[in-house]
This record gives sequence, C-alpha cells and structure tokens, in this order.
Amino acid sequence: MIKMATLAGIGVGCGTRLAVPEILPPTRLLRPSLQTRKTGNSFISISFVPKRTYSISASISGDSNGGNDRQVRVRFAPSPTGYLHVGGARTALFNYLYARSKGGKFILRIEDTDLERSTKESEEAVLRDLSWLGLAWDEGPGVGGDYGPYRQSERNDLYKQYAEKLLQCGQVYRCFCSNEELEQMKEIAKEKQLPPVYTGKWAAATDEEVQEELAKGTPCTYRFRVPKEGSLKINDLIRGEVSWNLDTLGDFVVMRSNGQPVYNFCVTVDDATMAITHVIRAEEHLPNTLRQALIYKALGFPMPSFAHVSLILAPDRSKLSKRHGATSVGQFREMGYLPQAIVNYLALLGWSDGTNAEFFTLEQMVEKFSIDRVNKSGAIFDSVKLRWMNGQHLKALPTDELLKSIGEQWRSAGILNESEGLFIEDSFKLLEGGIDVITDAEKLLSDLLSYPFHATLSSSEGREILEDGLPAVAESLLAAYDSGELLGALEEGKPGWQKWVKAFGKSLKRKGKSLFMPLRVLLTGKLHGPDMGESIVLIYRAGTSGIVTPQVGFVPLEQRLESLKQVNWEAFGKVEPATVASH
Repeated sequence: MIKMATLAGIGVGCGTRLAVPEILPPTRLLRPSLQTRKTGNSFISISFVPKRTYSISASISGDSNGGNDRQVRVRFAPSPTGYLHVGGARTALFNYLYARSKGGKFILRIEDTDLERSTKESEEAVLRDLSWLGLAWDEGPGVGGDYGPYRQSERNDLYKQYAEKLLQCGQVYRCFCSNEELEQMKEIAKEKQLPPVYTGKWAAATDEEVQEELAKGTPCTYRFRVPKEGSLKINDLIRGEVSWNLDTLGDFVVMRSNGQPVYNFCVTVDDATMAITHVIRAEEHLPNTLRQALIYKALGFPMPSFAHVSLILAPDRSKLSKRHGATSVGQFREMGYLPQAIVNYLALLGWSDGTNAEFFTLEQMVEKFSIDRVNKSGAIFDSVKLRWMNGQHLKALPTDELLKSIGEQWRSAGILNESEGLFIEDSFKLLEGGIDVITDAEKLLSDLLSYPFHATLSSSEGREILEDGLPAVAESLLAAYDSGELLGALEEGKPGWQKWVKAFGKSLKRKGKSLFMPLRVLLTGKLHGPDMGESIVLIYRAGTSGIVTPQVGFVPLEQRLESLKQVNWEAFGKVEPATVASH
C-alpha cells in the first residue's frame, strides 16, 4: 500500500482520488508568472514566459534533514541484473551511514523493470551481500513497510495512474512516431550538428488526429512536454551547483508503446511516493536529474536533496570493471575478506572524518559520517590497500574467533581432518603474521607441509647450499635419526629441538646460517620460511597425528629422512641449476 497522506507538499488535483497535485494546463503554461516553492529542504524558483520557456532553480540548504517535520529517508535501489558491484555497495553504505547518522530510515527498493535481464537469483544475491555487509534496511523486501510494495515490477499500476493523470492535464501527450521516423529525426539533427532531440511532431496534434491513430491501433508512447528554452539548476550536496539547458533535452518518453514506464518516470514516482528526502547515488545518474526534476515539478512532488557520489576508478583511472580483477562483493566474500574490512575500505573511497584515521567500525562511521566530507573526485580502488586493511581487521578480532575461522578454513579446504586442537593453535601462532585474508592461511599451511626438496636443490640458490657441504650435514643428520636422537628431541617439542640442534652444531663446528640453512633444506625442502624449529616440530607432529588429509600429498618427517638416504649427491652436483628469470 502506498502511504500518501504523509507526503508533505503534495496536494490533490484534477478531481481524482490520486494524491496528485494541481498540474498547470497547457493554456496556463503560456501565461507569464513567477513561482517560488519550498519543497522540503529544496527551494525551486520557476519562471514562466511565453512559448513554453521557464527556468528551474533548486537550492538545497546544506547537509540538513530538511527540517524537523520531515524525517530523513534515503534509498538504495539496485537492479537485479547481476552481482552487487563494489561501487553499488559503497552507494548503499553512504545511504546507510547518512540515514543512521540523522536518525532516519534506510530503504531498499528493487528496480526490476528490465524484465529480460532481471532475475530472482540476482535479487537474492544482492540481498545476501547487503546483509553480509551489515547494511540492514528499515523498509524493503523481506522487511515490509508502509510505503510498499518495494519492487518496481509490483508498482506498474501506480506508474500508469500518474502517467494518465499527466496525460489528462496536458503535461504529456501521445506520440505515434515510428522507429524509422525517430531515426530520421536523429540523422537530420546530426547533419545540422544539433542535439538528437525529438522534434515534437505530435506535441500539437488535435484530438481528432490522436483518435484516428488510436482507432487504427497505431502504437504510441507518452512524451513529456519539455520547455524549448530555460534551464535547471540544482545545488548538489557533493558536487555543488550543477545546471542544464532545457533545449538540449527534447520531449522525452515516460511510457513506452508496450505500456511499460521508463526508468526516470518510475524513479521519480517511487522516490516521491516513498517520501525520499535525499537521493544519494552514483554520478553516472547526474544527467537523469534533469528529467526527474521536470517530472517532480509537473506532479507537484517535493524535490529531494541530491548527492552524486564519484565513480570508483581502477589504478589506470578508467572505470573499475571485471578486467581489473574482483569487483563484486560476492567475489571478495569468497576470497576470504571480512565484511567489516570491505565496509571500512569502501567508506574511505571518497570520505574521511577529517583526520588521518583509517580504521573504523561501522558504528564509528555512523557517528562520524557527514555528506559534507564526501569528495567529488574519483577514488582509486587499491587492492593492496584493501588486503592490508583486511589484515588490520583480522588482528582486531578476538583470538578465539579468528582461530575458529582459520581452523574451519583449513578443514573446508581439505588440508586437515580437524578444525580445532593444539596442532591448529600452534600452526596459527606460527603463520598468523602472513595472514591478511582468511584464505591466506590455506596457502601458508600448504606451503609449510610441502617438501619441494629436489626443486630447491635444482635452483641457483640451492646450488650454493649444496656446495657448502650439504652432503656431510645430511650424513650426520641421518645418523642422529637412525640413533633415535633426533626423533626423541622432537617428541619434547621446541625445547627439545633447540637443545638438540645446539649440540648438533657443535659436533659439526657449524653455527648460524651455515648450520640452519642446510638443516632447513634437508628437513623442510625449502630455503626460506617461518621459524625453523617450530616448523619442524609441527611437521613431525603432523606426521604422527594423522591430522593431515591424504589428498594433500604430505610427506611426513620420517619419510623425508628415509628419502635422503637414497639421494645421489654426486648426480645433484652435476645438474645445472635452473635459470632464474630476472624481474
């Protein structure tokens, strides 16, 4: 049900039950006059002069809530034709923050009039992503509200009623031009280097001419009468003063020949009948404001405040798109990003609190948000900065919560059979410094458990270790293994390892890098990695506990040592190291 009674500034006209205000008939449009109307927090000055010329000036009184009599009501209106782009998510976020900071309402409306492209799956994905981000809506699908329905496809009757009222009052007229005629008009305008606007062929048609075409069943559109001269000026809350000349527009379509309303007509009617006070949207919608403002005036609706947010740009300053990598909220969720990190980062793409602070919770942003501090310049999407910020939010999580998430990640990835326990805890402590995104933990543990021994020795850096007496260290290591000395030390954990390796170094008269590098290569198969003692203890425990799944291809420590007995060191010495590409 549409809640019309609460719409300030909308009167009832033309003798119908519709909450449609008085609309000037064509004869009065020719009469010189001056009107100034306050609509919420917008002031529109309209001056009429002969031959359908006038100017509109909309002045917005800053970052206000439009007066105490009008509660702030904002909306996010996605089209369910694909995924929720990060740009759309940021628009939703700014609307949410503005509403919460003003004690207002955040409305979600689904613009699904593109029946061919709109899908239920896309709508569900958008709702899921918004919920995951924590942007709870006060009215909309799944919640309800007094201003529904909240899907455009369910509001067609409303659009048709308003279109008919505009037709009756002369603000729109039927146009029977064929597609061929319209194309010809564009070609002629192009040849004359004029804007490709409709010439108004049917604007002055008589009732007889119209009825004749209707009787023949000729398809027709509804076109809005646009003054041939004049201008529109708004004071955008982000971009400042913006103006357009009306002579670049032409009479535009509000209803298609198939009876479906066009986007700008739907949006205006929806925003007005839902009592939207502030329209915060992407700057690509800025040109739509001209048509929408004319419709607002014709229907007598109060003009909302407008705020057009800059686009999110790729590093090359082009519009962010799929070719630049992940661009949807769903993709980042699957990649292991935290919702609070996504929200924090998106807010900083165009907004700041006036300090150097970068780390905010959603609640803190609500407290600090002001539309005055939204920048009109395009913001660069930096995936490296996003990873860093996600890492900061990970570190801010309670340890138990983070440990649980990482344990579940390791099990769901098929690396471990369990998601909790001492092995998970110790592995997390060893690897947490390299985790910026939850899914990083998967690669780090896989790397820890891997044993690329032969590949390492085939590298140029591995060749240096080989030539530094690696076979001799291997021989002594295997002796310690065969005697049970090494495994006995590992049973005692890291303290046992530290005691053993100190004695082992003394027996070989090696210390520092000359001791630890060959041991790391022999036991982990790698030249670099996290703390060696903790790594080897975990590798040993992984082999004895059976916590690692078979499909990982994990080589337990004892098997690694047994394989060292089969190494032909002389053959290794003759192999040319792999060529390392320069960068």
